[in-house]
Amino acid sequence: MPAALLSSAPSLALPGVWRGDAWAGGVSPVVTSGHGALDAELPGGGWPIGELIELLQPPSARHEWRLLLPALRLAQRQGPLVLVGAPHPPHLAALAAQGVAPDRLLWVDTAEHNDRLWAAEQVLRSATAGALLAWLPEARPEQLRRLHLAARAAMPTTAEHTGTLLMALRTDAVRPQASPAPLRLLLRSAVGGLEVQVFKRRGPPMDRPITLAAELPVMACLRRLPIPPVAPARPHVVDRPVAQPRHAFA
Repeated sequence: MPAALLSSAPSLALPGVWRGDAWAGGVSPVVTSGHGALDAELPGGGWPIGELIELLQPPSARHEWRLLLPALRLAQRQGPLVLVGAPHPPHLAALAAQGVAPDRLLWVDTAEHNDRLWAAEQVLRSATAGALLAWLPEARPEQLRRLHLAARAAMPTTAEHTGTLLMALRTDAVRPQASPAPLRLLLRSAVGGLEVQVFKRRGPPMDRPITLAAELPVMACLRRLPIPPVAPARPHVVDRPVAQPRHAFA
């Protein structure tokens, strides 16, 4: 391309075209992450609603609670918090102490990959959940795209429900893999907090990870052993989805 054309490229501003070195604006509504330093690194200034967000972390890590608790408290105002395929039972007392209402929590307990995908899609289609956290370590790009499109299709047309905050939790081993998620983050432990790197976003590349002063709750929000139910607030538990088309995500 002639030098004259290259030099004029930055001045081009075509409607509907996003330049990869610029921030994308007005893509979807957002909810604050509750961390000012992170909001400054997220397009729109918060977590996008109605879009797939991938959180990658080392196996057995539970950094998601340290990161997401502020946003989950806000999302519950819109609808219940749904956990699909969480590796351990939710610790109701810990969640309640952090401001997350146990009686507005639905736990879908299944280890089957296709069941998790099916359950997550049904939650999105219902358009009633405030937030959906789905543990999907084996998901393929086309399966993630299906969930992303389901979240987009379920965006409401009224102000009564602004949409579902959708998070897919996966291991850091899948970072090199292609993903349809417009926002991908890597979480690691750091001295005095949590290290967060936004390595895919609708905006310029992130120069370096940031460290958030996100303290680990006094009690982990997911326990490794089952606990007695806490009365009167109890999570709704679904042992496994029923009557689903097994081939839907094959």
